[in-house]
Amino acid sequence: MNGTCLEFEKPIRDAISRIRFAPYSNNLLISSWDSSLRLYDVDGSVLRLEAQSEAAPLDCCFQNESVAFSAGSDGFVRRYDLHLGTTATIGNHNDIATSIGYSDETSQVISAGLDKEIVFWDTRTAEAVAYLRNLGAEVESMSLSGSNLMVAIGASIYMYDLRNLDKPVQSEDSHVGIQIRCVSSSPYSKGYAVGSVDGRVAVEMCHPSNPNDIRYMFRCHPKSKDGRYHLASVNDIVFNPLICGAFVTGDNEGYVTAWDVRSRRRIFELPRYQNSVASLSYNHEGQLLAVASSYTYQEAKEIEELPQIFIHGIDDSYIRSVSAGSSSRN
Repeated sequence: MNGTCLEFEKPIRDAISRIRFAPYSNNLLISSWDSSLRLYDVDGSVLRLEAQSEAAPLDCCFQNESVAFSAGSDGFVRRYDLHLGTTATIGNHNDIATSIGYSDETSQVISAGLDKEIVFWDTRTAEAVAYLRNLGAEVESMSLSGSNLMVAIGASIYMYDLRNLDKPVQSEDSHVGIQIRCVSSSPYSKGYAVGSVDGRVAVEMCHPSNPNDIRYMFRCHPKSKDGRYHLASVNDIVFNPLICGAFVTGDNEGYVTAWDVRSRRRIFELPRYQNSVASLSYNHEGQLLAVASSYTYQEAKEIEELPQIFIHGIDDSYIRSVSAGSSSRN
């Protein structure tokens, strides 16, 4: 599973904050601290768009193949027409905007910021139509799946139903018991996985076809260094959209590891990257995995090499391995 490095005529000059594949193509959206949002055609190996803004986009998402959004370090939520190359402002937070997502269920853009608010924006009127306020702390991460919005705050997880935002339908402390770095919703069952700042992952799954809920916690790297645990922040988690029970973690020491939810085992680990793994994304078919190798400004000891993005093909042996591992637990 050797990766192919994407080539840019003008290299990305600052840390990558997020990468996301498009809903139905192999176009990759890239936000970075050099105040640019890029659209890269992976199939054609060509940069389709580079949009500059007045602030760094700290997160990005697609609405569809032609429209994208970003959350900026200046607090602004921006809309990009990827075909015309134009940019418009949707609204703004009262502090840095850190997370963004688009809901097909409600046709809303959802953003979070350091102002401890989550804002729901109507894309047609560019107005805020709902708020979640007084959250008590900044949102570390959020993830959308259907009508469910998963929100990580501190060491706790909150699940909201987008059809009724009066209160969370579920709230609990995660198994990791420490600050959560990322949360990812399962696309094929009611559940999620969270990654912590000290290298732990907690998984919770509830599937209609299986009466036994899955709930456990593990360390990505159980090996010890000088008698101490291998503590490296889990920066991102992504589920394979088509292979039920498979997800990948990327951490601050450059490791990308694939896991099988049901068998609770590691499937493979990619060769270690020189930079941290800042972000991950599967394409819509689950056959390509994009890895952003980039420093993240989390630790002083990080190596500040120029960021790179690698594309890995997911072969049939990986799919068979997950299928075999899952069936052995049934």
